[in-house]
Amino acid sequence: MSDCIFCKIIAGEIPSKKVYEDKNVLAFHDINPSAEVHILVIPKKHIASLNELEPGDEEMMGKLMLAIPKIAKENGLRGFKTIFNTGKEGGQMVFHIHAHILGGKMSLKLPE
Repeated sequence: MSDCIFCKIIAGEIPSKKVYEDKNVLAFHDINPSAEVHILVIPKKHIASLNELEPGDEEMMGKLMLAIPKIAKENGLRGFKTIFNTGKEGGQMVFHIHAHILGGKMSLKLPE
């Protein structure tokens, strides 16, 4: 999607502090962290939110979920929180599915 900031990051049009990439998933540091370690994990396929998932997306989302603990471990986290904000009412600000990996000291604000 041409106006999606995460799609632009995937395409290399916008820089990011990348921590993980494979053919299905990209992970990078959040530019406005809510924790000592705050990493966003996104599928390379544009899907606006969890509400937009369709049959056939299971494999991609499974790979995303399997990447999360690997990314957390590679970033020194033994314990962490994983959050998906879904829809405007759920606090989602960027409409491209993304998981937040949060670890270490947390701030009071919730991730967007």
